[in-house]
Amino acid sequence: MKTKKLKNIILIFVIGLTNLIFPQVKLPKLISDGMILQRETEVKIWGWASANEKIEIKFLDHNFKIVADGNGNWEIVIAKQRAGGPYELKISAKNFIVIKDILFGDVWVCSGQSNMEFPMKRVSWNYPGEIEKSENNFIRQFAVPQKYNFKFAENDFTEGSWKSANPENTPNFSAVAYFFAKKIYEKYKIPVGIINAGLGGSRIESWMSEDALQKFPHHLNEALMFRDDNLIKKIEDSDIARSNAWYNLLRQKDEGYKDQKNIWYNSDLEISDWKKINVPGYWADTELDKVNGVVWFRKNINVPSELVGKSAKLILGRIVDADSVFVNGKFVGTVGYQYPPRRYEIPKDILNVGENNITIRVISNAGMGGFVLDKDYEIDFDNTSISLEGEWNYKLGAIMPELGSQTFIRWKPMGLYNSMISPLHNYKIKGFAWYQGESNTWNPSEYSNLLSSMISDWRTKWSNNNLPFIVIQLPNFMEEKNEPSESSWATFREVQLDALKIPNIGLVVTIDLGEWNDIHPLNKKDVGERLFLSAEKIAYKNNSLIHSGPIYKSMKIEGGKIILSFDNIGEGLISKNDEELKEFAICGNDKNFIWANAKIENDKVIVWNEKIKNPVAVRYAWADNPSKVNLYNSAGLPASPFRTDKY
Repeated sequence: MKTKKLKNIILIFVIGLTNLIFPQVKLPKLISDGMILQRETEVKIWGWASANEKIEIKFLDHNFKIVADGNGNWEIVIAKQRAGGPYELKISAKNFIVIKDILFGDVWVCSGQSNMEFPMKRVSWNYPGEIEKSENNFIRQFAVPQKYNFKFAENDFTEGSWKSANPENTPNFSAVAYFFAKKIYEKYKIPVGIINAGLGGSRIESWMSEDALQKFPHHLNEALMFRDDNLIKKIEDSDIARSNAWYNLLRQKDEGYKDQKNIWYNSDLEISDWKKINVPGYWADTELDKVNGVVWFRKNINVPSELVGKSAKLILGRIVDADSVFVNGKFVGTVGYQYPPRRYEIPKDILNVGENNITIRVISNAGMGGFVLDKDYEIDFDNTSISLEGEWNYKLGAIMPELGSQTFIRWKPMGLYNSMISPLHNYKIKGFAWYQGESNTWNPSEYSNLLSSMISDWRTKWSNNNLPFIVIQLPNFMEEKNEPSESSWATFREVQLDALKIPNIGLVVTIDLGEWNDIHPLNKKDVGERLFLSAEKIAYKNNSLIHSGPIYKSMKIEGGKIILSFDNIGEGLISKNDEELKEFAICGNDKNFIWANAKIENDKVIVWNEKIKNPVAVRYAWADNPSKVNLYNSAGLPASPFRTDKY
């Protein structure tokens, strides 16, 4: 037995020594089965080997005989190819590699924060049958691993593979990118590759290289600070310890778990001393006020016999911050933070004929806990539903101090660029789609410079200063204001609009696609399809298509009124649903904006208010949530928010 063990150790040592002395050809994760290469341009195939290793590559009836350089790097350049495939690539060196199912088509890098990352599985109920019918081998996604690195720009990913759209894979596709790719395929019948490089909550500076950050020393210095592994570990350990201690103490203090014979999710619990609350709603509006900790909620509902034993989904809108849900005393699901929609499967054997109990344990760790307004709260069956809105019972389980936010090192400057963008540089692409900004709205003026610097740097890194770059403008969000006011979100949208001054930039206006109570609006299909329209203009050079809504161009003052002119009007300006134009405000020299009358006349917009005899400026949709926007063009695309008094 000892002899056999010794032989195995020697064998492992010999194999390891052989691989050290005779390393094999290695390919980046992008160069793998199912990859889509960019059509109509020279493309690189590259990798690593031992120093000066001889390599033979067979691809498209061509033989490439090359020698790796002294550091083991090698590459070949493939001549321009038309869309098509599938093809195989064979590599012979000390080892033999075959890459199968290669297509040529268009490749788009889709990057940004959560609204770009947002997967199809979280909007599937908005588009019944979409995932089930998504089988398309010509639409593929490469999901970039979500990692950071502050020390150096990486040249490969730790993992990743190309996945075709189908009912198994599509749920994990970026929803915006999927609908975008689907429109490209429908129009051009070419393969479309999505490189999904998004991360929720990320700031723009985290996607910028060290070169790009040279203009922003405060961000660069912060990035360099995080090259210290000990600092990162200290912060992460502290965050974890603080969070664990908070939740452990919360569980110990929670009255709902104190009596194990009468846990508050038991269906027959005595609740005569529980208070009443309307759901949806926040407990800050009750006598509890803005406490953090745990609050338990209970409601009994009646289920008719014909629905018992059938599939059911428990729809609970959104809950701030975390929830655990029980039906008739049985656990059915949990979500640990406030943003995801709550949709839980109810097993067929849980519901009873007649009275049934639903109990929800809600944790608020900071801010205002409860059930987000204007969301659906119901139990859905195949053809009917039972509403859960209205009166519930509630009881405080525990009070806790506010749990401070974690540090989120992954959002720090440069980290995501080094790990998630840098490995893409050798991969030829059609263009970029960028949906980001929610995390930077507090400082629009800085964002203007950050965005232009990042666009320039990315184009430089891809060795193409004219690569199409499409910005998705932020949608309407937060509570509606009754009067015109200042808005950082409006100013931020203006910064995104100003990006059009950069050559070969597109803008996707989504001011009518948001939700006041959700930073992650569910309508991702219209976003993706408008993204396609913008790409038609700047990437596919289709000038006959109306690619955008009206964009403010100029103004003139006549007779106490302001007359506005626009680009991108198509066959003319329209008011959606033929209603009176809304969301226009006007001011005089005092800069005090008030709501204005507005009408379309000869494809101009005339704005006035009888109270202002000498108007000087107009604003349109200048608010966090201008929910009544209705200025569109003939193609049904909305006008971008704007102001004439910027300068």
